[in-house]
Amino acid sequence: MKLTIRLAIACACAAAGHAAAGAQSADRNDAIFLYRGADREQRLLERARGEGTVVVYTSLAPTESAPLARAFEERTGVKVQLWRAISEKLVQRALTEARARRYAFDVIETNGPEMEMMAREKLFAEFHSPHLADLPPSAVPPHRLWIPDRMNFFVVAYNTQKVRREELPRSYDGFTDPKWKGRIGIEATDAEWMATLVKVWGEQAGLAYFRK
Repeated sequence: MKLTIRLAIACACAAAGHAAAGAQSADRNDAIFLYRGADREQRLLERARGEGTVVVYTSLAPTESAPLARAFEERTGVKVQLWRAISEKLVQRALTEARARRYAFDVIETNGPEMEMMAREKLFAEFHSPHLADLPPSAVPPHRLWIPDRMNFFVVAYNTQKVRREELPRSYDGFTDPKWKGRIGIEATDAEWMATLVKVWGEQAGLAYFRK
């Protein structure tokens, strides 16, 4: 929780600083985003407090995003305005606003694949945060246009009235058994789950699994 709040502060303050400097040059914005001085957080907080509100687009459930927003407000004195949607709708709204040159959001928080999609559409700016040191290097994209603030765990759940525990496979391969045909449900948009398996198993083996 504390790490998440620190990362949120790092992102939100940088973004609010951007809002305050929206009419300035890209070089001026970079001087804010990439500043590494000891007074970095204080400078960002001053700019954020000058704006008064930070607008956050998120796909987090309200039970998670609301407590984080309250903690941020209590610590910084900056009001958080949350707008929530599923990640696909969030991306659609952000891209639509960007094409209309109407940048309503300060911070976007959602799943990694969608963040990367928006980064490639040039919606984000590179920024520095000392809290990057709290993350595994492999978790931070080289371009540093976004950073992860949460981890998703994909697990198997089963209906105990229809499946006995001893029937469950001990590996993913077990679910390719014909007896499971028509009995498995998977969220169609779980691209990050598929991408992770392909990365771990290798492209050939990973894609072959999903074709079974």
